Amino acid sequence: MDEANTKAAVLRDFLDLLDWQIPQNTQLEYSVEAFGQTYKVDYALILDGTPVAFLEAKGADTALTDDHEDQLSSYMTNKNVTYGILTNGKQYRFFQRRVDASNVDVQKVGDVALEDLPNRLAVLKAYEKDAIESGESGKILGRINELREARRTLEADKDDLAVELSNTLADEVSDAISSLAETQAKEMIDRLVSDIESEIDTDDGGTDGPIGGGSGGGIEPSDNHIAGQIRRAEVDGNGDAKVAVFPTKESGLPFLKENNAWGFVRVGSEFEYVAMYVTGDVRQVKYFATVKDVVPPEEAELSRPIEEYADGAKIAEDKMVIRFEPDSLYELEDPVPYETKYPQGLRYTTLGALRSAETTDDLF
Repeated sequence: MDEANTKAAVLRDFLDLLDWQIPQNTQLEYSVEAFGQTYKVDYALILDGTPVAFLEAKGADTALTDDHEDQLSSYMTNKNVTYGILTNGKQYRFFQRRVDASNVDVQKVGDVALEDLPNRLAVLKAYEKDAIESGESGKILGRINELREARRTLEADKDDLAVELSNTLADEVSDAISSLAETQAKEMIDRLVSDIESEIDTDDGGTDGPIGGGSGGGIEPSDNHIAGQIRRAEVDGNGDAKVAVFPTKESGLPFLKENNAWGFVRVGSEFEYVAMYVTGDVRQVKYFATVKDVVPPEEAELSRPIEEYADGAKIAEDKMVIRFEPDSLYELEDPVPYETKYPQGLRYTTLGALRSAETTDDLF
């Protein structure tokens, strides 16, 4: 759909969802000065005669770009508007103008696909009319920012934090548990990071989601290492064995198939199996493999040069490639369907839970 049809078919309902209504508190084609010219913001959300938020719309046939973000940021800055939304009906980017002393900065606080909006109720709540009017929006977004900073700290300092936690337990309980406690502490931090990611949007590169696998939309797989289909109950192994569950878009499947591997991801503790949750319209844990080893990208012997999958400069040093045992990658004949929970980053489960799960809610 072009912009006009996107506005008519999608965005009016989206505004209604947030209790912004035309013409009561929403003005169309609001004039604003920017870049030395007068422009029209698609929707200005008005309280007491003053715009408090701008919504800039593009057509569903138009990909959102950095230039679009800069455009909205300039509108917000010039009119001292605190909140902004940029959307093409399929992707929703949320912004907040923040003033610190004499510094004015517009920050992106969320980047959410349409199908994920039901799982992003916190950021949606911040842009509701009542929340902006009452001042609750600032508190909601403040918590999201604090959680994002906490996640970064946990990821950056995981090893040191795990040592501190294990030392505390050793001092309070027994030195005999020190090594076990450190392993468990790392897993706890991984779970905590994952839980934080479930509450906030993590568009800034902090997730454990794949870079190459997630962005190879135009790649046709040069090979297909899927050995066939298998029912979950037929998978051999100890029920307590650890399974790492990763999310991927359908565009990430060529990487999986042609490399018999998954990358580029951060991994904390050891695990024996990998399961893949396919997002978008699929919404199922659909693939399963046995882990062979975990290696740096340059040692992974990928089917293509790394730059064909991802910008190598953006692959952090601690991101790895998980290689699978030969002939162990299967498509699940009975995939695990989505209910209300799904992995937005690396999540762990057990082989027993995977075998018996009726929905994704049973995995985590």
